[in-house]
Amino acid sequence: MSQIGLTLLHSNERIQVRRRIFRQLIESLLYERIVTGPAIAYGAESEYELHGKTDSGEEVAYRFKASRKKSFGRIRLSEEPVVRCTAGRAAEADSLPRFLLEIAPAIGTTETLLSVFIDEIQQTLLKDTMAVQKLLELQQHKPADYDDWESYVQAGHPYHPCYKSRIGFTLEDNLAYGPEFKPELKLAWVAVHQEAASFSIARMLDITSYMQHELGADYAAFQATIEAAGKNPSEYVLLPVHPWQWERFAATAFFEQMETQEIIYLGYGSDSYVPQQSIRTLSNRADKSKAYVKLPLSITNTSSGRILARHTLLNAARISDWLGEMVASDAFLRDELRLIMLKEVLGVSYQHQKLPNLLEQKVYGALGAIWRESLHPYLEPGEEALPFGALSYLQADGTPVIDGWIQKHGMERWVKKLLSVSVVPLIHLLYAHGTALESHAQNMMIVLERGLPTRIALKDFHDGIRYSPAVPNPLGYPDIMYPPSNHQRVNRNSFIAKEEVKEVKDFLLDAFMFINLTELAFFLEQHYGLPEEAWWQMTAEIIVGYQEKFPELQHRFELFDLFASEIEVEQLTKRRLYVGPNDCVHSVSNPLYAFHPKHRTLVGE
Repeated sequence: MSQIGLTLLHSNERIQVRRRIFRQLIESLLYERIVTGPAIAYGAESEYELHGKTDSGEEVAYRFKASRKKSFGRIRLSEEPVVRCTAGRAAEADSLPRFLLEIAPAIGTTETLLSVFIDEIQQTLLKDTMAVQKLLELQQHKPADYDDWESYVQAGHPYHPCYKSRIGFTLEDNLAYGPEFKPELKLAWVAVHQEAASFSIARMLDITSYMQHELGADYAAFQATIEAAGKNPSEYVLLPVHPWQWERFAATAFFEQMETQEIIYLGYGSDSYVPQQSIRTLSNRADKSKAYVKLPLSITNTSSGRILARHTLLNAARISDWLGEMVASDAFLRDELRLIMLKEVLGVSYQHQKLPNLLEQKVYGALGAIWRESLHPYLEPGEEALPFGALSYLQADGTPVIDGWIQKHGMERWVKKLLSVSVVPLIHLLYAHGTALESHAQNMMIVLERGLPTRIALKDFHDGIRYSPAVPNPLGYPDIMYPPSNHQRVNRNSFIAKEEVKEVKDFLLDAFMFINLTELAFFLEQHYGLPEEAWWQMTAEIIVGYQEKFPELQHRFELFDLFASEIEVEQLTKRRLYVGPNDCVHSVSNPLYAFHPKHRTLVGE
């Protein structure tokens, strides 16, 4: 084991992280019905057990306290440690692999898949322990701006138990490239012959001028390198590569292409970048007005490979142009809500589909880039922005980050304002334009003035959007590139156009409400005593208020019924434990259903 690993073995932070993973793991196993466990009751916490057998055949029970919440019927374990009971002995459960092996018959997966899952769990334990140790240092310094917040917000997915597995990263890689450690990175650059490259370019964008601006003095230097190789620079497109991807994968995977000069290695750029919380998106440290760059990494994290599939790169600018036109033509979004859409203005991909299938699968989605607009030029004087996930963060003294703002403006006013500025733009996009965005906490930014939420910014559109062509749209729909047949083996849940209208609505509710708003509801209940029911009542009232403002959209309110009794959400843990032809989704209760305007059951009526 490396020196880094040795320092994690007996740390208090490791125990803290292990307890968190145990909670999220058991919650998801029960909630997704992967194991047939106890029927968790709504309301107060009660004690429950999961049963299995040791490797020697002895009966074993894992005991914990849990309750079922009003928010989508989510299961929540208490902060108390899980206890392992066997042969008359009871002690804190201290081994995640042993737990999974002992209840394996109830899970019913293959040894191969269980082994992979155990590795993801163990990697999450080690890598998040490193992050928690770093957090103690970070918490001594308040983030100066949005980019600093991206490094500060490092908790990872609040539901998925493999929230920081980063399979492919060693512990040294994690330290060198993980956003928690605020590394400053230089990007490797290559030139790809235009016949081997595919583009997605925003309207009115001149790619030469754009790259000259982004690269500065490096642009001329790279052109000179191409000329020195005996090639014409006008026949090549410049492409950045994440330093880990270059050193650990691309330099060898594309060796033959470099030999034929289909790809020319140019060296490292001058600008420094820092990774955002999503790891593969980087902020320009030298000039904050320059684009964020999203680059593929051949690693696995929270259910998905972190490559960038070619068809998504080719959809990037097309979808952003469409969304930009949507906002520009809609006075409500443009003038009243002042919605910020961080458009993806350029996508470039290596055309790996021209390779034989065996070779293509090795480099599928491994070489490409998306340039996304920076948030900074959109902010007006007096505005500050932070990732939505930062709203549920604690400072070093245990005080919530939002506490000063709540004390200043009052909890009810602050919470209602937060819900209004975040809910209304998203449901307007759904109702008026038939479009659902994957608005989880990483894809949303909250903009505040003097601590009061005023508007939101949204990002990540190349595959984080859903619509149904069956629903008319005055702008039509973008001419998108669909996934190739072999893409399903890489990520079977990535597709934009849906046949079923219900799937569009559920996509919004899953990303935005099932995880994002629910976690904030839990946080406000814990730290400020705000009941879940009050949170969802306020959300429902905002939706109803919107519907009263736009009665002409009544048919859309019925088509996209946000008050349906049940919705379908992804089974994120089940996806790691089973392989099959179908998507892993299940129906769960919708907390908005209790406040359906037709029911007349709003509190106080």
